[in-house]
Amino acid sequence: MSKKIYKPGQIAPASAQMEIIGPRGGKTNQERTSIQGKRLPPTPKKNQHYQIADRTKNNAGKGN
Repeated sequence: MSKKIYKPGQIAPASAQMEIIGPRGGKTNQERTSIQGKRLPPTPKKNQHYQIADRTKNNAGKGN
């Protein structure tokens, strides 16, 4: 099952650690912290996107 992809600037669906994924789907070994309801930050390079790596362990991480 593939994970859902989020673009920079989209509203974060849940509070979580978001992993930055390269343009061809490879891992970059970089993560950013997102807060539910806030916009995702820009990625370091063009055509990268985000996937949820680890949800927070409180009630804020229970989003989609």
